[in-house]
Amino acid sequence: MSTNFNKRVFGCAIIRAVNANYNADFSHQPRTLPNGVCYATDKALKYLVKNYLLDNGERVFYYKRLNKDFQPFRLEDAYNEMFKGKEKPSKASVANDLLSCLDIRCFGATFAMKSKGVDSNIAISIHGPVQINHGVNIWKENNIYSEQIMSPFADKEGADASTLGRQSKLQEGHYLHHFSVNPKNIDEIVALAGEGAQHLSQSDIDKLKEALRCGATYFDSAAKAGVDNEALVWVTLKEGDKSVLPTFNNLIKLDKKDGKIVLDMTELKAATERISNSIESIDILYLAESVEVNNAPSVAKHYDITSGQEIKKS
Repeated sequence: MSTNFNKRVFGCAIIRAVNANYNADFSHQPRTLPNGVCYATDKALKYLVKNYLLDNGERVFYYKRLNKDFQPFRLEDAYNEMFKGKEKPSKASVANDLLSCLDIRCFGATFAMKSKGVDSNIAISIHGPVQINHGVNIWKENNIYSEQIMSPFADKEGADASTLGRQSKLQEGHYLHHFSVNPKNIDEIVALAGEGAQHLSQSDIDKLKEALRCGATYFDSAAKAGVDNEALVWVTLKEGDKSVLPTFNNLIKLDKKDGKIVLDMTELKAATERISNSIESIDILYLAESVEVNNAPSVAKHYDITSGQEIKKS
């Protein structure tokens, strides 16, 4: 039997992109803020998390699927495909169905569809317990380059050469996504959904943490070659505590020394010490072979992000 997860969490995931395009805009360029700093949307990280969960056998609803004609499902099609045999679903039964999907228990959903046998639209809004911010490159450089690539095919009959295209990549970036977990967000919808509705569980949180630890490295595509999970900071508060930590983008500094990435956590240490009585645990996971962590909170445990094995600090 699953145990509900009732603690608040604050943390961040740092995604490394080297000669890669972690999150392109619709012109296929790495996304940039008005000041030229590269960023990635929260959807980019959620996509990697959902892909990892789906490949590990979890039920995930908000993920692109194609029908037999290679066309994307509409929302109604996706629902009817996943939850077969319901001619006249109620709002409560639809909410119950949605909460059976791990991505919705984590990230929530805005769901509206006209269902067969029902006179009015079914509209449900689920406020997700897990909120992820846009990731901002915390490395001092934002060097984007483009290069021409050649297709093996011509674009029209009789052409003397095949078509040319372009691809753009970021030379090096370290995207920091702040996130928080507040299980209370889902309490009301679980109660309204009725008997059998699933709340966020400890098992769900363990799976989410693993996906945030591994999802970027696990994913493999031409654009995301060179994109890896570099670090993950996970601060768990004691049950019932309502303390708040500021966004981690302002608490962690990144530099390089002797070819290694150095994460300076002086400000994070100060912020956590101010609420030390509220904190149950702090886990810091990172690529041990290429990352050095300085001035971490004294109570933090260190782990290798790839293996999950604890790193003993001398």
